[in-house]
Amino acid sequence: MQEYRDLTETMLRRENKFQGKIVSVHVDEVRLPNGNTSTREVVEHNGGVAVLALDEENRVLVVTQFRYVFGKHLLEIPAGKLDPGEDPAVGALRELKEETGAVPDVFLPMGAILPSPGCYAERLYLFLARGLRMEDQQLDPDEFLHVERIPFDEMVHRCMTGEIEDGKTVAAVLKAKVLLNL
Repeated sequence: MQEYRDLTETMLRRENKFQGKIVSVHVDEVRLPNGNTSTREVVEHNGGVAVLALDEENRVLVVTQFRYVFGKHLLEIPAGKLDPGEDPAVGALRELKEETGAVPDVFLPMGAILPSPGCYAERLYLFLARGLRMEDQQLDPDEFLHVERIPFDEMVHRCMTGEIEDGKTVAAVLKAKVLLNL
């Protein structure tokens, strides 16, 4: 088996397939490190944000919503898409308020993740919110969800057992576990 020092793939040709409200799709022909060609199907996305919000009793504000793609209800931390050019912190604060009504006194970045880098060009920014004061939710017209508070230790347990499948929620909970040493 030959080992290649430069693993870069070079785009040779792009064919745009779909332009939607949230995503666009293109298929690229690429040159591989060994000189051969292949195709890459790419879903472009403006990026997203997710917030792990902890109340004074170390309970996590979570939302349950129906996820059409998987045909089931999922338990998740509040999250949403970024508008083009929007600062991730601004988008995260907006999504937290819209979905839960929470406004934090303390708001810290926890880095970004690439949810599915094989084909999905999205960067998802994670934040930690504390010192919550509750105001009214401001749900989008097509948004239906339930908000509840779950003890942080229970969230860690659910992530580790696989009960919580949502990647952004698992990543944020486990990052917060290490960051806060809870």
